[in-house]
Amino acid sequence: MAAVYQEDPSLERHFKGHRDAVTSVDFSLNKKQLASGSMDSCLMIWSMKPQMRAYRFVGHKDAVMCVHFSPSGHLVASGSRDKTVRLWIPSLKGESTVFKAHTATVRSVHFSNDGQSLVTASDDKTVKVWTVHRQKFLFSLSQHINWVRCARFSPDGRLIVSSSDDKTVKLWDKTSRECIHTFCEHGGSVGQCWPLSPGHLTDAGEALLLAQGPATCVAFSRDGDLFASGGSDEQVMVWKTNFDTADYGDSLKTQKSGSVEGSHHTGQSEMDCGIHLKKTRTQDSGRNHGQQEEDPSLMNTLEHIMGQLDVLTQTVSILEQRLTLTEDKLKECLENQQKIIQNKAN
Repeated sequence: MAAVYQEDPSLERHFKGHRDAVTSVDFSLNKKQLASGSMDSCLMIWSMKPQMRAYRFVGHKDAVMCVHFSPSGHLVASGSRDKTVRLWIPSLKGESTVFKAHTATVRSVHFSNDGQSLVTASDDKTVKVWTVHRQKFLFSLSQHINWVRCARFSPDGRLIVSSSDDKTVKLWDKTSRECIHTFCEHGGSVGQCWPLSPGHLTDAGEALLLAQGPATCVAFSRDGDLFASGGSDEQVMVWKTNFDTADYGDSLKTQKSGSVEGSHHTGQSEMDCGIHLKKTRTQDSGRNHGQQEEDPSLMNTLEHIMGQLDVLTQTVSILEQRLTLTEDKLKECLENQQKIIQNKAN
C-alpha cells in the first residue's frame, strides 16, 4: 500500500551548541538519545527528553566525520579526521577507547546488527573490520584505489558494501574477505551512503530550508517515524516524518539502518541512558497467552545482559589502557632511579 502524505514534516526538536558545521547524526534504537559529530572535533549526545542537557565528549584531535550507535545503545562509535576511531560509553563520564589502524581521515563507522563487529572506511583507501568486545583490529579490505567514503554491513552481517571516490561500489564477503562484485559508476565519484527509511518523503527539501544554512547530513530513526538533519549553521533539527509508518508493516519494524545528526552544549547532566530497550515485537497467532507474557520478559533480560556486557568490556579496556600507562611510568621511574644511583656510585 502506498504511503499517505498528510502534511509537511513537522519540526519536533531543535538542538544548538556545536561550534562548527555538523557532519553526522544517528539515533539510538529506542530514540531516547541522538548522537552528532561536528567539524568542532566534538561528539555530542542529546537527550530526546525536554529540558535535558547534552553531553559533550572531547577526545578527537580533529573534526568528527561520522557517528553510529551500537544496536544495544550502550556504545557509540565515531571516526575522525585525526585518523582514529573511538568507542564511547554515552553516559556522564564519557569514557572512550581508541582504535588506531587507519592512516588518513575516517569517513564512516558502522556496527553489525549483532553488535559484535565494527566496519570503518577511510581516505587511506581501505575498509577495516574490528571486534567490538575485544576491541581488536581484524583485517583490511584494500582493493579501492581512492578514498572510501562509506562502508556498511548487510543485515545478516555476512556481507560488507563500500563506496569510493574511485567510482565503484564493492560487495565483500566478510568470511573469505574477498570482493565478490564491483559496481562501476562512470559518471562521477560515489559519495556518502544515505541510510533511508522505506517509502518517500515529500517536501523534505522545503522543510529543511527552515535551517539557516546548507544541510550537511540527514538520517532516519530505525522505525522511520523521525529524521534528523544537521547543517553548516551548527544546528541539529529533529523532524516527524509525513508518511504513515503503519503502511509498511513488518518491513518497517525490521529496519536496521538509520543515523541522525545532533549538536549542543558544553555542560553535562544526568540522563536516562535507557538500559532496557523497547523493541517492536510480533507474535504468532498460534502462541498461547502464557508464551506471549513470557517472551517480552526474556527479551528484556537478554537486552539487559548484553547492555551490561557492552559497558563492562568497555570499562575493562579503559582500565587496561590506564594500567599499561601506569606500568610504563613505573618502569621509567625505576630506570631514572637506577641512573641516579649509578651516577652517585661513579
